[in-house]
Amino acid sequence: MPELPEVQELASFLDAHATGRTIRTVDVLLPKALKTPSPPIGALVGGRVSGVSRIAKMLDLAVETPDDGILHAIVHFGHDGWALWHDSAPDDLTRAGEATLMARVRLAGGGDPGPGPGFDLTDAGQWKALTIHVVRSPLDVPAVAKLGPDPTAPDFGEPEFAGILAGRRKQIKALLQDQTALAGIGNAYSDEILHAAQLSPVVHAAVLSGDQVARLYSETRAVLMRATEGRRGVHPAELRASKIAALRVHRSTGEACPRCGGRIHEYKFSGAAAQYCPTCQTGGVLLEG
Repeated sequence: MPELPEVQELASFLDAHATGRTIRTVDVLLPKALKTPSPPIGALVGGRVSGVSRIAKMLDLAVETPDDGILHAIVHFGHDGWALWHDSAPDDLTRAGEATLMARVRLAGGGDPGPGPGFDLTDAGQWKALTIHVVRSPLDVPAVAKLGPDPTAPDFGEPEFAGILAGRRKQIKALLQDQTALAGIGNAYSDEILHAAQLSPVVHAAVLSGDQVARLYSETRAVLMRATEGRRGVHPAELRASKIAALRVHRSTGEACPRCGGRIHEYKFSGAAAQYCPTCQTGGVLLEG
């Protein structure tokens, strides 16, 4: 699943390569991906991309249109969605990789000879969960309106973090991934954060001590900021591999813990899984799903 650091770098790449260009065409190949009937997605055609940014794990493509003012195309990648950049966008609608082509955006060449660039929105998953909302304000998207704070924001402090955790009878891994509590963290980075903070994934937020909350706050920001910096300058096509290569415990079941040398274990629950170190995080207790 694309998470905050990777979507941030994707947004930075598209902002650098697409901003200022005019949208020539937008083709949506899987109708269920488009979640808003109005404004129509065709309203983006002829508009100028005014900026690309990240909202939690989502992409915000801001477009200055001829007739509708500023519109926003909000892309939620789901579990297996991503964007594929083309220096020269294909003229047809044949997919360029193994993933299903959900939509293709072609941009004007900006005075350069030959076909202009563009990008695909793709989904490699079984359920094709990538979604597109075309709206006048990002807050018109229900998932955006319900978001909690971004844990990497400069003004996100420990008191606000502690307030989110206070009294919550919810397992801490699940709470870290709850987008209405904290925006941008998914399965992989919740494992990385909890390992860095030396906390069990199943402990309830409400029972954490003040010192544990402080440590979790510090490691949440540190892990995400370190990952964001580590993805900086990586081409979108390489971001997934770059993320996986840098993970310390997630996807590492059976391997040695980088802190203590013990074995990383997997805990399965509700169709999901967590990787953790019993020695560092659960006092040697093996979690049972």
